[in-house]
Amino acid sequence: MKRVLFIFLGLLFIIQPVSAADDSLISADLQNYIGFGFIAFALLLLLIVMLVLLRTFKVLTHIILKSEGYTEEEIAAEVSPVKVKKAEKPKKEFWNKVLSLRPLAEEKDLLIEHEYDGIQELDNPPPAWFMYLFYSTVVFAVCYLLIYHVFGIGQLQYDEYKTEVAQAEIAKKLYLSKASNLVDENTVRLVTDPTVLKAGEVIFKQNCSPCHGEHAQGVVGPNLTDDYWLHGGNIKALFKTIKYGVAAKGMPTWEKQLSPKQMSDVANYVKSLHDTHPANAKEPQGTKEDNDDKSASK
Repeated sequence: MKRVLFIFLGLLFIIQPVSAADDSLISADLQNYIGFGFIAFALLLLLIVMLVLLRTFKVLTHIILKSEGYTEEEIAAEVSPVKVKKAEKPKKEFWNKVLSLRPLAEEKDLLIEHEYDGIQELDNPPPAWFMYLFYSTVVFAVCYLLIYHVFGIGQLQYDEYKTEVAQAEIAKKLYLSKASNLVDENTVRLVTDPTVLKAGEVIFKQNCSPCHGEHAQGVVGPNLTDDYWLHGGNIKALFKTIKYGVAAKGMPTWEKQLSPKQMSDVANYVKSLHDTHPANAKEPQGTKEDNDDKSASK
């Protein structure tokens, strides 16, 4: 073992100057190959020495046991002991226990005494787990019948459908209530829904009647029921005028006081007052326009 160590150290000393000499005539790649070759040779030599030592230990063991009076068979048993295989349990035994099955070897003990035309019957009832599963389905069926058809605690398909439709309507109204505030002068539409017009009427009388009159007949501001308009009479122009106002004419901006939906309701209410001919209506102002708004919807 010491000799191998000395040889290995000697190889390292040989490799070191070869790899360290920069002015050598041998290229760097060739130096690396030579170094790897020496290392592989040293490892191979070490492996050979280990095998020789192992063989030596076996020979020495044989000699020592022989001197102590062991026979050749006993020495072989000591040097190379035979592995005893463990008895393997039958693989089917586990599944037989889990599924409560009887092995085929016991089939002769399961035969019922009677037979007909050479046909015999086995006394092999279903396993317990299968019967528990069957009884649980019976219990489930009884509970389902009582809950859905007797006491009416649960909803049947049609009732569940109606509930889901009602929930969808609530979700729809919630969405529309939020989406209505996303309207602006480019997306506003003419609406004839009485609920919208009523809401617009309330807002108009609270905020707009001092200048335009209780019935939009015109006071300080112009008459809003005729065909003449100063800043446009379609629904988009009305929304824009309400939102931004007309500072030069004393019309205030309402975008900070009213929500987009409220401004849309007021604009639609004003459109609904066309040709109502209120009493004491102010004389026409502005340009006559066609009142046909093609964006009307319900």
